[in-house]
Amino acid sequence: MTRAAGSAPPRTPAAGETPPAPTPRPAGDPGVRRGGLLRHRDFRLLWAGQTASAVGSNVTTVALPLVAVTVLDAGAFGVAVLTAASWLPWLLVGLPVGAWVDRLPRRPLMIVCDLVCAALFLSVPVAALLGVLTVGQLLVVALGAGLARVFFETADQVYLPVLLRPEQVPEGNAKLQATQTASYVLGPGLAGGVAQLAGAVTALLLDALSFLFSAVCLLRIRTVEKPPGRVRRSRSLRREIGEGIRFVARDPYLRALTVFGAASNVGLVGYQAVLVVFLVREARLAPASVGALVAVMSLGGIVGALLATRLGRRLGTARALLLAGVLSGPPALLIPLAGPAGALVLPAVGGVLVSFGVAVGNVVKGSFRQTYTPHHLLGRVTVSMQMLNYGTIPLAALLAGAVGAAYGTGTAIAVMTGWLALTPVILLVGPLWRCRDLPAAPEVC
Repeated sequence: MTRAAGSAPPRTPAAGETPPAPTPRPAGDPGVRRGGLLRHRDFRLLWAGQTASAVGSNVTTVALPLVAVTVLDAGAFGVAVLTAASWLPWLLVGLPVGAWVDRLPRRPLMIVCDLVCAALFLSVPVAALLGVLTVGQLLVVALGAGLARVFFETADQVYLPVLLRPEQVPEGNAKLQATQTASYVLGPGLAGGVAQLAGAVTALLLDALSFLFSAVCLLRIRTVEKPPGRVRRSRSLRREIGEGIRFVARDPYLRALTVFGAASNVGLVGYQAVLVVFLVREARLAPASVGALVAVMSLGGIVGALLATRLGRRLGTARALLLAGVLSGPPALLIPLAGPAGALVLPAVGGVLVSFGVAVGNVVKGSFRQTYTPHHLLGRVTVSMQMLNYGTIPLAALLAGAVGAAYGTGTAIAVMTGWLALTPVILLVGPLWRCRDLPAAPEVC
C-alpha cells in the first residue's frame, strides 16, 4: 500500500535522538571499509531480516482484508476497523514508547516484537484450520501487531548506529530504504497470487514466517550493544512534549506541512481502508488481480523515492513539495473508476501518481524538518508532527468504513479520493508557495 503521507522515510534514525555509541571495532573489520556494508556480517543479517519482514508486512496489507472479506464475509466497516486497529497504537502510546525504548536494550526488544507478531499471525491459519476464526480475532491480531510495530520501529531507528559507524549510517539507511520501498510492490502482488492459489489465510502464514526469519537474523548478530544510559528526569516528559508542540504550532512552514499531512492521510488511508472490499465486491476482481493492481499502484513510490532529491535540486525544495502535493491529490480521482480487467488502466495510473507524490513529499519534508528545526527540539518536533499525522489514520479508516457500510464502498472510495484531491490547497495557505526553496533556518525565505 502507499505509505501514509505524513510518515517519515523508513529506516531513518529518529531525529533529535542521541544515538548509542558504536561498539569499537578492530581495524580489520570489513564493516569499516569504504562501501563495505555488503561485507559487514551484522548489517547483512539486519538487512536480510528487515527485508523479509517488510515483504511479509506488505503481504498482510492485502491478505488480512482478503481473509476478512473472502473467508469471514466481513463488510466494509469491519475491514476498515482492522486498518484502524493496526494504526491506533501510534495514537495511544506513540509518545511514551520513545521514552521506554531509551531505557531498554534494543535488540532483545526487537526480537520479542518479531516473535509476538509471528505468534499473532500464525494464530490466524491455526484458528481457520480449527474452524474457530472470527473477525474479532483478526481485530486482536491487527491491534497487537500494530502495538509491536510501534515498539519495533522506534527501537530500530536507534539500533542501526550500534552496528555502524556514523559515516556508514547513510549507506545503511539507503540500502534499507530501497528494499523497504520495493516491498510495497512485491508484498501485495505476492499476497494476491498466494491467495488466488492457496487461499488468503495461507498468505498470512508467509508473514508469520517472515517475522520468525527476522528474529533469527537478529539473534545471530554478534555486535554487543552498549547498555542504555540512565535517563535524566530533571524535567517532566509532559513539559518537553509541550515545547515541541508549541514550536510546530507557531512555525508557518511546519504548521502547514503538519496540517497537510494529517488532512491528506484522511483521504489516503480512507480510500485504502476499503479498497480491497471495493475491488472484490464492486469491481469484481479476483484476488490475484487485486494484489497485482495494488502492487502496480505502489510502483510510483519507488520512482518517487529515487527522484525526490533530484527534483528538490532541480525545481527547488518548496516547488518540489508543491508538485508532490498536486500529484498526490487530484490523480486519486481516477481510482474509483476501477472495474473488470479492461477498466484498470486509469485507476493504476492514478495510484502510481499518488504514490509518486507521497514518496517525494515524504523525502522532501523529512529532510527539511531535520535541517530546519533547532537540534535540541528536533526529536520533540518530529514526534509532534507524526502524532497528528498518524492520529488521523485510525479515524480515517473508521470514517471510510462507516460511509462504505451506509452507502457502499464505491461511494466511500469516491468521497475519500475527492477529499484527497482537495488537500493540496492547504499548502497554499502560508509562505510555502512564495518560495523556490524551503528555508534552512526559522526565518522568512
